[in-house]
Amino acid sequence: MPVPFPPLYAILDPSLVTLPLGGLAKSLAETGVTLMQVRDKRSAARSVFVEVQSLVAMLAPRDVRLIVNDRPDVAALAKAAGSHVGQDDLPVEEARKLCPAPMWVGVSTHNLEQLRAADLTSADYIAVGPIFPTGTKENPDPVIGVEFVRRARQLTRKPLVAIGGITVERAAEVYRAGADSLAVISDLLAAPDSASRAREYLKIAADVRASAG
Repeated sequence: MPVPFPPLYAILDPSLVTLPLGGLAKSLAETGVTLMQVRDKRSAARSVFVEVQSLVAMLAPRDVRLIVNDRPDVAALAKAAGSHVGQDDLPVEEARKLCPAPMWVGVSTHNLEQLRAADLTSADYIAVGPIFPTGTKENPDPVIGVEFVRRARQLTRKPLVAIGGITVERAAEVYRAGADSLAVISDLLAAPDSASRAREYLKIAADVRASAG
């Protein structure tokens, strides 16, 4: 039986936290989070490379996959677990040349046309969103809602990652709609205790999966 896709995808954005990413990543790993992404849109490439390299050294021995947002070149050079690309970044197959298997390449989609196109690529997972209104993007795409997750689930067998404005209060309904994983930024990073919040998500995911049989 294949190993389930990690239910919580922690997005580490240095612009949203005051603590060093290393300490935050370590505390999340200790709670059982096994998939994280560095989302650093403001720093220079060299800084991102050093940041990712340091995190990889700490997280890889803990069996945590670290994905790099937007930069498959940095992911490859820093020996990260993969890269995530958006609609305005490198196409999936070009990113794949830099991040060959077993590295992962994920792709963001915001409508059914993009979802169908992504399903035909070698992407290891497809992100869909924003599910709810979000304040972490300067120019967010239109909100697509939970119903989109249900429709997406019928159109692809690839793992689905829901993102955008997700909170612990609404996590269960997004999982039930068909999301394999929830990518969480603000509700995790802005929580008084990010590790405790991560445990909440992991428990909700386990409960939903158990109830689904």
